[in-house]
Amino acid sequence: MSQDLEIMPEDWNRALAVVAHPDDMEFGAAGAVARWTAAGKAVTYLVASHGEAGIDTLPPERAAALREREQRAGAAVVGASGVEFLDHPDGAIEYGLALRREFAAAIRRHRPELVIGFCHHDHTSSGRWNSPDHRNTGRALLDAVGDAGNRWVFRDLGLDPWQDVKYVVMSNSPQPTHAVDVSDVLDKAIASLEAHSSYLAAQQPPITDVKGPLMGLAQATGARFGGVPAIAFEMIPR
Repeated sequence: MSQDLEIMPEDWNRALAVVAHPDDMEFGAAGAVARWTAAGKAVTYLVASHGEAGIDTLPPERAAALREREQRAGAAVVGASGVEFLDHPDGAIEYGLALRREFAAAIRRHRPELVIGFCHHDHTSSGRWNSPDHRNTGRALLDAVGDAGNRWVFRDLGLDPWQDVKYVVMSNSPQPTHAVDVSDVLDKAIASLEAHSSYLAAQQPPITDVKGPLMGLAQATGARFGGVPAIAFEMIPR
């Protein structure tokens, strides 16, 4: 894993990020979003669940509303254009046609040139076993990019196909290929994760410091990217 990372292409204007939970973007890619939006690019988030199973001390109905608010706040910090939520059950997101259909519909509506997801592999960049929600969401997203471009798939959506996705990248991957310099936006990346204050405080043990781990991750990635703090992505061949 010592190979240098390539510079993430920036010859695009619209991006769609599709993840399983509130905070998935903040734990992996928000710093890159801050850089891109500062350059005038538009990035929209689509979150498959409301994260309602993420706070042990709150019933799902209350946790969902809270986590949705915190996600919107975190996205606003880095300049995301908006956040949309689907209603898949947190902790039980299933891979299948229903998920692919919803993701394909979003791609056709937003017409992104860049699609961003969260690690679809069995293990994340930390080496830990990845959650089924992340695996199923990531793999459905990769398939939905192809679905969105085929006019004969999901015809009932009534949406024109979108075949102009240029790049598909996954954050938190154990097999990164590219990186984004976030040296000027680390403060925004940190603040975007801190916006999930209720969620962080409810973890066991509570997460009280996000600055240290995020800076450490950016510096570790930077060691493979010219020495500048960076966020890594795996580019999926198209």
